Amino acid sequence: MTRRVVITGIGIIAPGAKDTAAFWDNCLAGRAAVSPIPPHWRHYAEFTSTIWAPLPVLDYPALGLSRVELMQLDASSMLALCAAQQALDSARIGRAVKNEKKNTFALEGINPERTAVYCGSGIGGLTSLIAAQANHVVSPLAKAFSLVQQQLALDGTHAPARTVLADAEESIRMPPRFNPFIVSMTMPNAISANVGIKYSLFGPNTTVCCACSAGTVAIGNAFTAVRAGLADCALCGGAEFLGDDFGGIFRGFDIAHTLVNPGNDPDCANRPFDKRRSGFLFAEGGAAILVVEELSHARNRGAPIVAEITAFAESFDGHNIMMMDPSAVHIRRMLGTLLKNAGLDLSDIDYVNSHGTGTTANDEIEARVILDCFGKKPLVNSTKSLIGHTIGAGGAIEAAVTALSIKNKTTHACKNLDEPIADLNFVRHVETFPIKKAVSQSFAFGGHNAGLVLEEYE
Repeated sequence: MTRRVVITGIGIIAPGAKDTAAFWDNCLAGRAAVSPIPPHWRHYAEFTSTIWAPLPVLDYPALGLSRVELMQLDASSMLALCAAQQALDSARIGRAVKNEKKNTFALEGINPERTAVYCGSGIGGLTSLIAAQANHVVSPLAKAFSLVQQQLALDGTHAPARTVLADAEESIRMPPRFNPFIVSMTMPNAISANVGIKYSLFGPNTTVCCACSAGTVAIGNAFTAVRAGLADCALCGGAEFLGDDFGGIFRGFDIAHTLVNPGNDPDCANRPFDKRRSGFLFAEGGAAILVVEELSHARNRGAPIVAEITAFAESFDGHNIMMMDPSAVHIRRMLGTLLKNAGLDLSDIDYVNSHGTGTTANDEIEARVILDCFGKKPLVNSTKSLIGHTIGAGGAIEAAVTALSIKNKTTHACKNLDEPIADLNFVRHVETFPIKKAVSQSFAFGGHNAGLVLEEYE
């Protein structure tokens, strides 16, 4: 008998929202997170795109992280830990202190050796590495600037030169020290490892690195493991933090001409699937963690069931490191396999949570795929129209939105969609929708395609 896999808990931190409830309220209200980029980034470069989707200010100690954890963990791991705690709470999994000094816990009512962790990320701890390198490289220069200032003061006024140096010193944003934990902070596996350590979980533990599909693939791997009997329960999803002090990661996307043009009205600039789209809205980061369980395991705990995962599939374009294959042949193959694995026909799908980045080529290709594969019946929206692109966390956040849409029989509208590029059933207004079977799909840099089928639990 095939083991059934259900979602019992969801935790989300995203631009504009510190928890799942606030995030879902923002989605249904159509509240988007759009702000000007940090002013000090302009010390380092001129940018074409000048807006982003920042995270809310998070009080990590209030969210349960210790002073030592704040020193030792990259922001991506901290986001994952906070989202994981939300997910465990919503799944009604209690915890007991295991080691007060280490701030670690043992989860109640589950077998830790049968509980897995699968998290996805695009860049892992890269922002911590950038900070460490800034200290490593710039600290000798800062000392040199100071010495030159002193010498100029001794030799005479030299006002113009001293002004230039003063401006340069002011623009330098450097961590006060070289972090001694930088190696463990930047290891790609740190996100899943830290979740496993925090909650004393000893099952399979893997961090997936598939760029923008990482969160979707991580949930798919958890689904596969639980269905195959390799685990009874899993914490899975994605986490990403992209807000380095210098705007260097943002600049990498900006110089590649992938980011949104802010235009005259930044609030209306991010517009996936609209004829006036100009690129994607860069997000500072985010995290979504799901608790997935084998059905009888969830029932025995009396766990709340949000939705059921019935299939996962992935494929690879083998085309270009930055661009989708225009033919979309391997996306279609992935979706065909996905529905076959779920035992569904194309006409069975009620809702598609799209990748929907807002870039010119990708939206065109994806709209054509949705129309060819699913027709005009299913509802279609883009969560990125509200929170921007969180890279490795995006697929996990979108899977969470899909589960919540099924559970609540409603979903959010596509923000700023005035002139659709295709005749699809785009969600234009929030209302009651009979969503029972849905697809969440992701397409990543490198050519990683992945999809999940989620269904109403019966």
